[in-house]
Amino acid sequence: MSLTSSALAAPPADRGDQFPRICSVPPCLTTAGAEAVELAASVGLVLDPWQAFVLDQSLGERADGKWAAFEVGVIVSRQNGKGAVLEALELAGLFLFDHVRLILHSAHEFKTCSEHFRRMLALIQSSPDFDREVSRVRTQTGAEAIELKDGTRLRFVARSSGSGRGFSGDLIVMDEAQKLTDEPMAALLPTLSARRDPQVWYAASAGTEASTQLGRVRDRGLRGGDPSLAFFEWSAEDGDDPADLVTWAKANPALGIRITPEYIAQERSALSEAAFAAERLTIGRYPLGAADAWAVVPKAAWLSLLDARSEPLAPVAFAAAVSDHRGHAAVGVCGRRQDGCLHVEVADYREGTAWVVPRLLELYQKHSPCAVVVDEAGHEGSFVTELEQNGVGVLSPAPREVAQAFGQFYDAAVDSASLRHRGDQPLSAALGAAGTRDVSEGRTWARKGSAADISPLVAVTLALWGFGERGPSGDVGVWVI
Repeated sequence: MSLTSSALAAPPADRGDQFPRICSVPPCLTTAGAEAVELAASVGLVLDPWQAFVLDQSLGERADGKWAAFEVGVIVSRQNGKGAVLEALELAGLFLFDHVRLILHSAHEFKTCSEHFRRMLALIQSSPDFDREVSRVRTQTGAEAIELKDGTRLRFVARSSGSGRGFSGDLIVMDEAQKLTDEPMAALLPTLSARRDPQVWYAASAGTEASTQLGRVRDRGLRGGDPSLAFFEWSAEDGDDPADLVTWAKANPALGIRITPEYIAQERSALSEAAFAAERLTIGRYPLGAADAWAVVPKAAWLSLLDARSEPLAPVAFAAAVSDHRGHAAVGVCGRRQDGCLHVEVADYREGTAWVVPRLLELYQKHSPCAVVVDEAGHEGSFVTELEQNGVGVLSPAPREVAQAFGQFYDAAVDSASLRHRGDQPLSAALGAAGTRDVSEGRTWARKGSAADISPLVAVTLALWGFGERGPSGDVGVWVI
């Protein structure tokens, strides 16, 4: 069921919109939201109308008494108060919802988890009635937890591929969900499978090209009508006037409550246009939806090249690539297999760029590659000097060779099918979202125009070109990373 802004009264002109610009919730018969709001108020956590609205709509119940929404997504600009929504939710999980026995709270950075733990503990300790129900509090960093006398627990877990394994949770809260990747989801979601009435929450600010899980949730929210998803987004739209108070109100329900127009005006002066749009107006960049993906290399063609046991022979070529906004970087590798097919894989893929040169030096010392490719004219050109100072001879493609590299990769993957890969998730995700741009005498991958970070794809494409330029005519031995 999609809702319209008539569901809440219009705010004053200098107040943030209390109803989200994008909203879709499943039908329900009753809701536990009002009780959760009242419980929070009893310990001094008085919610704004928009926060109460999120809880009211998210905690709707079906005829059988179970949650109407299995998943809940909330996207709103930072410092507006989504943390208070989560605090009220988790208080209700501990003291109101009888079926909830374990709550798992995670965030991208554990310091965010620790801060949330301290706020929750303070709220509970402020109420003698609640505090008397606590049997144990764990304060060890990385293992914070609150346990009640009846066995109900709230645990705070770091986000990783192993987060939550071994637990059987009833409520999972994913804070900073704009940085949530597939691996933590694979670890956490199965913990709900045996529970009677589970629910998972995603709380986020504006997404990026790497926001794979949030992008999927948002895509469903945009379409509306999902019978298991409650979705809420406060955001401006592309084309809205970034200097207009009305635009600010769309993305900031706490405008005039906790955030002043004067502060936002100062923030706009201090930030770049792109940063202000993302951080204050919640105008994100998300991976493409499934219907729009795989626009260059057909998905079926790529999957046909999958060989989970594929191994290249030594020596191999390495290449580095950096995402459009330098948020992530990748190291790709290419070599030739015993059967003559080319092999490509992502040797490393992480946030930031400071790790790239040390990692390349480590790989160079360990594997004596035939080439280390860095596009001196690209985002990764800043690595060249340090690599050369450390004795690494860098191979840099000219503009026409960048076009050749794209053509060589495309031909090997699509026309000749002479390429194999192991199914690396970052590489597959990049291919699914990749677009192209014109370049000297041809075209190449478009880091700026693609819907997600494609640095893993650029890295393996350059590695393939580098191997073609410097690779041996005879094979030497098996390469293992």
